[in-house]
Parts: sequence; structure tokens; C-alpha cells
Amino acid sequence: MSYGYGGYAPYVSVAKRRAKAAKEMKKLAKKGKKIEPIEVQGRKIARTFWGEAWCKHLEKFSDYENRLPRGRTYVRNGSVCHLAISKGKIEAIVSGSSLYNININISPLSASKWKSLRKECAGQIGSMLELLQGRFSDNVMEIVTDQDSGLFPKPSEIKLACDCPDWAEMCKHIAAVLYGVGARLDHQPELLFLLRNVDHEELISAELDIERATAGKGKQRRLAEADLSDLFGVDMEEKPLRRKKVVSKKTSKKAARKQVAVSNKKTVAAKKKSRAFTPTAAAVARLRKRFKMNRSQFARLVGVSPPAVANWENGSGRLNLRQRTEDALIKVAELTPEQAIRKAKRIR
Repeated sequence: MSYGYGGYAPYVSVAKRRAKAAKEMKKLAKKGKKIEPIEVQGRKIARTFWGEAWCKHLEKFSDYENRLPRGRTYVRNGSVCHLAISKGKIEAIVSGSSLYNININISPLSASKWKSLRKECAGQIGSMLELLQGRFSDNVMEIVTDQDSGLFPKPSEIKLACDCPDWAEMCKHIAAVLYGVGARLDHQPELLFLLRNVDHEELISAELDIERATAGKGKQRRLAEADLSDLFGVDMEEKPLRRKKVVSKKTSKKAARKQVAVSNKKTVAAKKKSRAFTPTAAAVARLRKRFKMNRSQFARLVGVSPPAVANWENGSGRLNLRQRTEDALIKVAELTPEQAIRKAKRIR
């Protein structure tokens, strides 16, 4: 390429650059490459929790704060023609005076950090929907976005490479790609977990609850194991076989029939009681209003986050809950308003 006066490349308008880039992308697509451009609507690059958290995290570091702004214009005007995120890697193509290839390598989240993060979040994320939409309590938000121990990589864990002639470690093309990652996380937040080589489903799994419940020794451990039936709705020990009650010859037939009738009534009553509360969106809303509680109070009573309660009430039909959560709701439904209020106060 011949440079003009002063050694600078001649100016090429954004429209011409984009048109040229579009032709090159079509060629690559014909060769079988999946092209994933970044498209930003308006001035705001990222709009959701995960996208904004990514951008804000990188802007906190002095290594990046003065260099990142150079890429905002590029990502806004559609210059990031392609951006693909895989395990520990970001590959992109950015349109400048030419098309430039960017490769960014991200170190995996260490096993110790991931375990600690899971432990701190255990029981505070109600569903996969809450996780991916970033609908957390303030406490969980602080945990996952912590500058040192959260999910996002630090500059020392990021290796940058661009084939443009700019001598700077972070050129405007790399900066545009880093902002482009924030825009991509708006639509596919699970890619952050892929990038850090961790499984996002583990944040809402019951595994940590099992580990915590069985971590004790002696009497404490036996108590923890006994509580597992309540936590997970399963029997930890085999139930003893029931022996048929033998009616003495001295017992009259009338008394025997009476005993059977009473037993049947108890069974029917127990079944009705177990079916008394069905966890639907409307039922949860009615139950909370019966207790005269706000969502934060009701969430504390059930053992979930306030956004989880909001998510339930905004849904429709029967809720798809984990067994532990459903059992907790059913137990809460058996309380009187006075009992519920007293229990909520004790949980504080």
C-alpha cells in the first residue's frame, strides 16, 4: 500500500471500508467460515448485566482504561466484521484501512477460584434463567464481578495479538474486539463461562449443598445426613418393611372395620394435604399476599433470592422448580401468616 504525505495511509470513509469488508466476508463465508459480526444499535454498546459487567470490569484496570476508548467508535460503526468466542479464545476480524485479524487468549479460571465462587453463590441463584439474565441479589453480583476473585479475567490473564502495523500492545482494533465481546455477551452470556473454561450449570447445581451437608463429622454429620431428606426430597435410609396388623380374635369385626376406616381417612387427609399447594405463578402470588410480605421477605422465608420470587410471579402455569425449592414452598404454604412472619424474622 502506498502511503501519502507524512507517511500516513490515505483516508478511507467508513462506508467504503464496510462495503469492502462485506465483500471479503462473503468470500470467507463461501469457503465455509461461519461469519459472526457485531452489530450495535445506538450509542450504548452493552445493555444487559453480563455485557455491561464485562466492559466495566476491563475499564477498571489502568492497563486498559486509556486505550479501550479507541475501539468504541470502531465497534459502534460496525467495523468488527467477525467475532467468535471459544474455550479460552477470541478470534475476530476488524475492518480498518485493511482487514485485520485479532487473536485474544484468555487463561482459564483456576479450579480454586471456581470452587470458591460456587461456594459463595450456592443456594442464591434460583434458576438457569436468572443466571443468564443476570437477575441476582446485590450479594451475588458483587461475588461474580469482584475484580480479583470473580468471573472476569484480569489483564495478566489476557494475551493480545493483532496483525495491524500499530506498535501499541492494544491497538484500536483489539479495543473494538474487547468491547465487541461485551455486546456479544448481551445475547449469549453463557459464552463468558465457555471463555473461562467453566460450566455455568454448576452454579445452580445441588452438588455444593450435598458437600456442605455431609462435611461434618460425628454427631453433626449424622444430623446433616438426616436433613438431606428435607433438602432433596429423598430418603437417605431404607424404610423398614411394614407388617400387616393382625387383628386379635377378641377384636370384633366392627372394631376392625372402624380401625380400617380411620386409617383410610388419615391416608386421604395426608394425600389432600400434600396436594393442597401446587406451585404455580398465581399460587405463589396469593401465598405472599396472604402473608402480607414483600418479595424480599417472602424470598428469605423460602430460601431464594428476591428476583426468583419476581420471576415466579411473572410466569404462568405450574413453575418448573428444583425439588428442594418446591418442597420449601409446600412447607411454607402450611404455615399461618403469624407463623410465617415469626419464621421470617428468625431467618434474618
